[in-house]
Amino acid sequence: MNIFDLLIKDKTSVLLDDVHLSKENTLILEQLLKEYKYRDQLNAYGLQVNHKILLHGTSGCGKTMLAKAIATALGSNLLILNLSNVVNARIGETSQNIKQIYEKAIREKAILFLDEFDQIGKQRVSDENDVGEMRRLVNSLIQQMDYLPNTVVLLAATNHLDVIDDALLRRFQIRMQFDLPTRDALDEYYDTLLASFPEKLQSVPRTYDISYAEAKDSILTAVKFLLIQDLEKSESEM
Repeated sequence: MNIFDLLIKDKTSVLLDDVHLSKENTLILEQLLKEYKYRDQLNAYGLQVNHKILLHGTSGCGKTMLAKAIATALGSNLLILNLSNVVNARIGETSQNIKQIYEKAIREKAILFLDEFDQIGKQRVSDENDVGEMRRLVNSLIQQMDYLPNTVVLLAATNHLDVIDDALLRRFQIRMQFDLPTRDALDEYYDTLLASFPEKLQSVPRTYDISYAEAKDSILTAVKFLLIQDLEKSESEM
């Protein structure tokens, strides 16, 4: 297996304004970007920028979008690796594969986004040998994180924070929690999505207590339903 073939090739440019964040996460992100803007001045005082960030919480609430936006804001290449595609029955190979991705990120001074980070914890089973192998993988990851230069921004995402090894969690300098958007936040998002359509297509049912990704699918499906109804009605009247 060529590990680099598993990197998700997505060159989509995402602006910070396109990402929907809570007030707390907005402040965290603003501080992070300011650190990189003034990194030389910080370095002069022996202060290093934070560059290991854990994104955790509900699926579909913008973790991947944020990774893309940070890459755009910093003008860096984004490497996306879904760990569920990498974890191998032979844990030693998994460790070596991930090491190669780290080395590529270091060479390119890239943004490294590790999705489904909990996969390194979920693989633990009752067999002592398998547990030992997983511990060696975790130890390898800890070493790689400890020696990762701050020319690389490491973003790790998980929907299952509770299964990740505590020693790994301690390596992250920043944690950002992603929850389902509030009703007001969804209404604002719906208004943005519907703004480009004629007014008669905007009066569609709105669903709440769902993620941004689910909201987008839901509202656009409803718009298509109304539009097709209008088209069919026009055809029947001809």
